[in-house]
Amino acid sequence: GVEAFDLAYDMTFCPIERNALSDFYDSANGTRWTNGTLWLDEYTSYCDWTGVTCEQGRHVTKLNLTNNGLSGRLSDSIG
Repeated sequence: GVEAFDLAYDMTFCPIERNALSDFYDSANGTRWTNGTLWLDEYTSYCDWTGVTCEQGRHVTKLNLTNNGLSGRLSDSIG
């Protein structure tokens, strides 16, 4: 996950939304999703991850992962 990334807790390079989405991916078995394109890609903005919609390219406003094979429990960082 993103926790291995050197700047995982630097809010400039890895904002709280990215960390929360990474936790969500891990807790919802993201590796088994039907389409997890670009999720956790360290060189891609989390706003470009499949199913993520952001406002002004920065703040997550919507997740649309319908019929994507999610399973598991939501992480505390999402709540």
